[in-house]
Amino acid sequence: MNPLNELPDPLTTVLPNPPQAAPVDAPAFWQRFPAPALAGVDTTKVMWSEVVPGGSHWSWRMPRGSAIRFVALEAGANLSLVLYSALEKLERYNMPDSLKAQHTAHYTKGHVLMSDMGRSMASVTADSLGWHDPLGALLDNELMATKYGERRYEQARNAMYRSGKDGLLIEIGKYGLTKRDLIPPVNLFSKVSVDAQGRFGFAENHAKAGDFVELRFDMDVILAVSSAPHALDPSPVYAPKKVGLLAWRCGAAPADDFCRAFRPENARALHNSDMLYA
Repeated sequence: MNPLNELPDPLTTVLPNPPQAAPVDAPAFWQRFPAPALAGVDTTKVMWSEVVPGGSHWSWRMPRGSAIRFVALEAGANLSLVLYSALEKLERYNMPDSLKAQHTAHYTKGHVLMSDMGRSMASVTADSLGWHDPLGALLDNELMATKYGERRYEQARNAMYRSGKDGLLIEIGKYGLTKRDLIPPVNLFSKVSVDAQGRFGFAENHAKAGDFVELRFDMDVILAVSSAPHALDPSPVYAPKKVGLLAWRCGAAPADDFCRAFRPENARALHNSDMLYA
């Protein structure tokens, strides 16, 4: 039997009240993630784990020196994420600066997600795929209706049929942010390439079940995610996939950090983040 099918449903799981003293993680979803996706994780420092069902959304306040391993629990997963500084929400992930500074059009191990203040908000410290999309934007309500049609509450059970844009707006709204604050996301597990004519091409079946990517947070951040399908996914069927998350305390980037040495621009961005907490 596929162990992924035995994961407890995070929407119906009853947690102990009062919660268990240690660890906070209850239930321990990460223990049922594919073993290769946990390679290199210090499970003695786990903070929590979660399973985000397909089409759902959530948000967290992640401290500097923590990390999240994102795991595709089904093939074809997509997870759109946005980052804001928890210290000053006007500072947030800046896609153009991050791509220009690192001379790239996609993210993988070694890259950092820079803020509009030139700081590293998060670093990609592990990656089984080698390509995550920063260009493909979000599935909105109009495109979702055109591609997948309209559904009533009784058909879709509300939370399971929602665009990525609406999901992220709901999450950032919990922190006092509005439509004007919604920024271009990073689409984990998705690959979008650009041809010589400037046309976007979506790579189908890019992520397989068990693929993973890891972010270390170099600042205190507000992280919001949506597991709705990618806006450019050509599938005519709305079938979003679930994604697992494992968070733990890893410490701030060391002097010999891989991302710090990846490019001089990355070293400067990490230095700027270090100075904020000096």
